[in-house]
Parts: sequence; structure tokens; C-alpha cells
Amino acid sequence: MRILFLSDNFPPESNAPATRVYEHAVRWVRDGHHVTVITGAPNFPEGKVYPGYVNRWRQVETRDGIRVVRVKTFITANEGLIKRSLDYLSFMVTGFIGGLREPRPDVVVATSPQFFCAMAGWALSVARWRPFVFELRDLWPASIVAVGAMAKSPVIRWLECIELFLYRRARRIVTVTHSFRADLVARGIPGDKIRVVLNGVDQEAYRPAPRDAELASRYGFNGCFVVGYMGTHGMAHGLDRVLEAASALKHRDDIRFFFAGAGAERDRVAHQVEALQLTNVTMIPRQPKSAMPALWSLCDLALIPLRDSPVFATVIPSKLFEAMGMGVPVLMSLPEGEATAIVRSAGCGVCVPPGDASRMAEAIEQLADDPARHRTMAAASAASAAHYSRDRLAKVMLDVLVDLAPLSSQPRRSGRVAVSARSEDP
Repeated sequence: MRILFLSDNFPPESNAPATRVYEHAVRWVRDGHHVTVITGAPNFPEGKVYPGYVNRWRQVETRDGIRVVRVKTFITANEGLIKRSLDYLSFMVTGFIGGLREPRPDVVVATSPQFFCAMAGWALSVARWRPFVFELRDLWPASIVAVGAMAKSPVIRWLECIELFLYRRARRIVTVTHSFRADLVARGIPGDKIRVVLNGVDQEAYRPAPRDAELASRYGFNGCFVVGYMGTHGMAHGLDRVLEAASALKHRDDIRFFFAGAGAERDRVAHQVEALQLTNVTMIPRQPKSAMPALWSLCDLALIPLRDSPVFATVIPSKLFEAMGMGVPVLMSLPEGEATAIVRSAGCGVCVPPGDASRMAEAIEQLADDPARHRTMAAASAASAAHYSRDRLAKVMLDVLVDLAPLSSQPRRSGRVAVSARSEDP
């Protein structure tokens, strides 16, 4: 089967959309399918093209058997509504054109969170007379309003019209949470066209490991209880409250906060750390995906905060599953919903109200002072990872695509492809 997948992000970018697309696609290739990903030059989140790449009209590379076609886009940092909108719109246009140059696929898939990418996928499905699958990673534009980037307005209502248009035109919608599915059904989208494929973890890369001695020494974490925040430093995450918790625990020399990542709020967070003289906070820039397991090994507790908005009760942050893979307990500070239900059911962490810095600090201190309870949660976290194995979830999503494809496109071979070479179209 030939799968054409459009995604704004793809490795070497290491955010959640890039990781999910890659980890699914590489498994589909191993099963004998042909996967082409249309994306842009890697630049997220700083808006700077990664070394070894250029922002050209068309570049082609092969990554672990996946054909990756990179098209030119308007590049900007992950901040500022107008510039980001130009980024999204440019990819909609060049991604569509890039897809027209590829062999006719059996199915076209496009992923959110922003749905201009999905618009390009739908247009390609029409142009190539093939079914369109919309992978829904975020309730956009509702999340724009939730973080305060835009207020309810005619523009938002226009975006909501486009959103519903795409839901109706898609042959299948793959949501990453059951809550998203329920929201769509409540808005009149037929439930029989919606499938749920949760995020998960690559258990080949993320598994319990001893603390990386070199990194622990470099950052001064030896003998410390380390609370880690890994990922995008964005408007949705309410990191101000995390810093308040860190300030409340300054008297504890044995508790350290560790931030790794980038995003629209990172500079402001760094300035706040300096202004508050938080010597118990260590911040490092975004790291390559390959470095993340070693960074996770430093953490005794994974911090997963989101702002207090009803929209965030419907999400499941993907870093939860990486923490599970590493056997790291989690401290979740977000609205009660699907994510908190997973943590409570698995017994792999603690949930506190969103934005409550004092409860956050209290929970951290209690776990730091109760090694037996911490060990129990760590074991539960590791045991839970198998339920969210990327191997199993990639197969679930592949079944959705195979059901839509012509019978003649079923693979005739099965094998492991492990090729990684860059080339450029003439």
C-alpha cells in the first residue's frame, strides 16, 4: 500500500507530532508498505533551519525506509499569531504542490494540530481521487482560545467552519483521545467514521535505566531528587506555577527542577528563573530525540502541567507515555479528564489541581521524602507502558488505512527496512 502523509513536523524535529508520524511510519515500512511524508525543512520551535538542511522548494531524503519530501515554507519561530499563520498557510500550498508530484497513493493522511495541513491533505485526496484520513491531534481552534492567543471572534467562527468541513469530508478521522471523539460526535460528526489511536511510547528506546552518571555529574544532580519538565515551553503549560513551586522548595537542597526544551515561553521562563534567583532550577536547550532517554534517566519525577481550561481536560500529553516507558512517576497538574484517569488507574503518579503551585510543591516534597511510595509508583509506571506500546498502536492505525485502500495495494512482503541516507532531487 502507498501511504502519503502530510505533517508540518518530522524528525530531526522532536516534538510530539514529528515523533508520532515517524514512529508509526517506520513500522508501516517494516511491514512492507510504501510511506511518503510531505513536510518542511526542520526548524521547530526556534524557526531556524537545522544544520544540514536548507529551505528549498523540494528536497528528498530517505529516513529508515520512509521517503521524506521537504518543501519550502515561510519559516518563523513558534510564536506570534500572524507569522505562524503564514507558516501554516505556506505549507498548505507547497505541501499540496509537493504531493501532486508524488506517485498516486492509495490513501492520503494529514495531521493536525493546525488544520491548514489537513486542508492540503483533503485537496490532494480530491485531486488524486483517493480517500482522506484526518489525524486529529488537537481541538483547533478551540485550543487557540484556551491559551489566550485569540478571543472568540468572527475569525474563530470562520476557522470552526473550516474545521467542521474537514471532519465531514474525511473518510476517517483518527483522534488521539476518546474525549476528542466524544466532542466530534456531540457536534454532529458520525461516530462510525472516527477511530481512536492514543499516543504511545517506543519501548525499544524508552525503558527503565539507571541515572546517566556523566549527565548527573555535569548538572550537579548526584544525591538529588530531580523533577523534570521535558518538552515545549509554550503558552498552554502554565510554567509560571511550576516556578512558584520551585521557589517554595528553595530551602530543599536535595530537590532540583530540570527543564529541557524550547518554545514561545522559554526565554520568559529563563528570565523569571534569574529574577527569582532559583538556584534549584536547571534549564537546557532543546535536545535531539536520541538524547531524550538519557535525559529522562536523570528524572525521579516527570512534571506534566497544563493551564486550567476545559479544553485541556480532553488532552493526553504525549510525555506521559515516555515517562511510563522510562519507569518515571508523574506529577500531573491539569484539569481532571482522560489523562488524569490514566494516571490514577495505573497508580503511576500524583494529580494536583491545575495552577496550584502550593499543592504541586507539597506533592513533590512528599514523594522526595517517601522512597518506598516512589518505588511503587515507578514500578507501576514501567508496567503501564506495555499498554501504550507504539508497535501495537501503529498496527491499529494501519488497519484504519488498509480498510480504505484498494485490495491490490496490500503488501506482498514483510521485512525490516533500516536505511538512513540523504539525497536531493536533481
